[in-house]
Amino acid sequence: MSDDFNDFFGDNAHWVSSGDEAGGVSEPPQPPKSRKEMRQRRAQRKRKKMGGIIIAVIIAALLIGIGYAGVSKVITWRDSHTQTTAIADYPGPGDGEVQFTVAEGEGAAEVANNLLKAEIIKSTAAFTSVVDANDVTLYPGTFALKQHMAASDVIAILSDPNQASGFLEVKPGERASAVIASAAQLSGIDQSDFDAIVKNKGKGILPDEAAGSFEGWFEPGTYNVKGMKDASEILKTMVDKRIAKLDELGVPTGSERERVMIIASIAEAEVNKEDYYGKVTRVIENRLEQGMTLGMDSTVAYGNDVKPAQVTTAMIEDDSNPYNTYKIAGLPPTPISNPGDNAIQAALHPEDGDWLYFCTVNLNTGETKFAVTAEEHEQNVAELRQWQADNQ
Repeated sequence: MSDDFNDFFGDNAHWVSSGDEAGGVSEPPQPPKSRKEMRQRRAQRKRKKMGGIIIAVIIAALLIGIGYAGVSKVITWRDSHTQTTAIADYPGPGDGEVQFTVAEGEGAAEVANNLLKAEIIKSTAAFTSVVDANDVTLYPGTFALKQHMAASDVIAILSDPNQASGFLEVKPGERASAVIASAAQLSGIDQSDFDAIVKNKGKGILPDEAAGSFEGWFEPGTYNVKGMKDASEILKTMVDKRIAKLDELGVPTGSERERVMIIASIAEAEVNKEDYYGKVTRVIENRLEQGMTLGMDSTVAYGNDVKPAQVTTAMIEDDSNPYNTYKIAGLPPTPISNPGDNAIQAALHPEDGDWLYFCTVNLNTGETKFAVTAEEHEQNVAELRQWQADNQ
C-alpha cells in the first residue's frame, strides 16, 4: 500500500515558490478512494508514458525519412553532375588505321591536340590526365594507331619505343653507310636521294674540315626520320648535332678537329671498353711520333668494307687501299666510324704511357693487353692465337 501512495504523490505533488500569492496555492491532491481507483490511475499513467514513447518514435522516424530523402536527392544530383562533367573518352578499341607521328620534343598537350585532330581520341583531357597522373614518357616516332581509340590504349602504344617506326638509332662505332641505309629504309625516302647528297660531298651540310666525307660526322642518338621531309633534312640534323656536341666537348675546330675524329674513330672500332680508349689513343700518338705505321686491322677493314675479323693477309698486303695503315704511314684520310663521347674525350686526352702495341686477347670479353716492346706484344698475340684455337 505504501508503494501505491508514493506513486500517487510522486505524480501529483506540485511545488510552489514562496513568492506566490496565497490565492495561487494549489490544493493538495485528493487521495484515491479505493485500491481500484489506484490501479486505474496507475494504468492511466502508463498509457500516457507509452503514448509519449510512440509519439517520439514517430517523430524520429519522420526525421530519418526526411533526411534519407534529402541525402538521396544530393547523391542523385551529384551523380548526374558527374556524368555531365565526366572526361569524354572513346570505349575503344577503335577502327581503321592511322599512321601517327610524335615529333622529338613534343609534350603531352601538343601530342593530345594532334591526336584529337586526327580523331584518334575523343578529348585532350582523357589523354593528358592519364599521362600526368602516371608520369608517362611519350617517345618520338611514327606509330600505327586507329581512330576512336580509348586514351589509355593510345598511351600504352606511344609509351613503348618498340612500337615506333621511322625511329633511327645511331650507335657509336657505326659507319656512315650503315646509318644512311637505315635512314632510307625507316624514312621511306629513296636511297638514291641520300646517294646524290653523298656524291655531292655533303655540300651545304658538312663543315669544311670534314673534307666532303660524312664518316664520323653523325652524332650518336635517336632521330625521328619518318617525321622529316627529305634526305637533306635527315643528314643535316645528324651533322648539326655532331657539331654541337664537338663544340660542347671543346674539340678544336679546323684540321685539328678532323684529326681528333679520326683517332677517336679508330679507338672506337678497335676496343669495346671505355677503360681502353685512352690507352689506344696513346698508342696511336706514340707510333705517329716515332714514324711507325699504325698497323690497325680496323682501318684495313674499313677500306675493304668488311668487318675487322674478316681482314685477310691479302688485304693487309694491298698498298692500294688508302686506309691500309700497315703499308701507309700516318692517319687514314677520314674517320672510319662515328665515335662516341668517351672515344672523343680519349683522343683529346690520351693516357700517359709508353705503349706501342695492343692486342685483344679474348674476343668474347674484349680483354686487351698493351705492350711497350715487340717481344711483349708477341706474347700477347700468342695468347690471342691460343684463345682462337680453344674457341673455334
